Amino acid sequence: MDDFKDFISKVFKKTGLDLAQYKEPQMKRRLTSLYLKHGHKNFNEFFQAIDKDRKLYDEFLDRMTINVSEFFRNSNRWQILQDKILPRIIKDNRRPKVWSAACSTGEEPYTLAIILSELLPQSQVQVIATDIDETAISKAKEGIYVKRSLQEVPPHIVKKYFSETAKGYAISDDIKKLVTFKKHNLLADKFDTNYDLIVCRNVMIYFTDEAKHELYMKFSGALKNEGVLFVGSTEQIFNPQTYNFKALDTFFYEKY
Repeated sequence: MDDFKDFISKVFKKTGLDLAQYKEPQMKRRLTSLYLKHGHKNFNEFFQAIDKDRKLYDEFLDRMTINVSEFFRNSNRWQILQDKILPRIIKDNRRPKVWSAACSTGEEPYTLAIILSELLPQSQVQVIATDIDETAISKAKEGIYVKRSLQEVPPHIVKKYFSETAKGYAISDDIKKLVTFKKHNLLADKFDTNYDLIVCRNVMIYFTDEAKHELYMKFSGALKNEGVLFVGSTEQIFNPQTYNFKALDTFFYEKY
């Protein structure tokens, strides 16, 4: 067994995280640069190190889970969500069940909470946000961001929902309390059901075709009929009917 496959097997036993479901060349390249940075010679040595060193283990998870995010990323898609998709959802349900899957450091679920707050009283807004990376979740709960993360946020939204502090831009407590963060492994853990909206963007591109197929099946099962899946700008689903989806708009799929 080559040392990368051995590494995958050991990581799975230690964490339940199945790296075999990620595209190998990208994952291998990303993790090789990490172990070389820390002076290790191969994956075997690297596993022994992350097994003993919690800080390095957290850095490994952080590197593997690709925590790149910003508020209102691809802002024209969020405008479609606000103007077209959510009004359809809240017409029938004034307390929509909303999930931000693989939420990284919180920009996406907080964007959702802001948009919902523009459409509904905040007492009717609740967003579930999940990620596998506990370090990312901790940053999300802190809710402080660099200016670059806000580059696509309309100025009136920045003024309304953020305050500038010595550490960066802090999301308002009113928005913070609308988001519940939890640890969750998309590939291994069960999904809750009866969602009106699931947002999972810019994550599927890192998975193998088999893992993507399995996840789309699980997302379909987690949505109620007429619930909507919102995916990233490189993640078009080419055979949506396979998953009982129909395209509502670019990157938005409704379950039927």
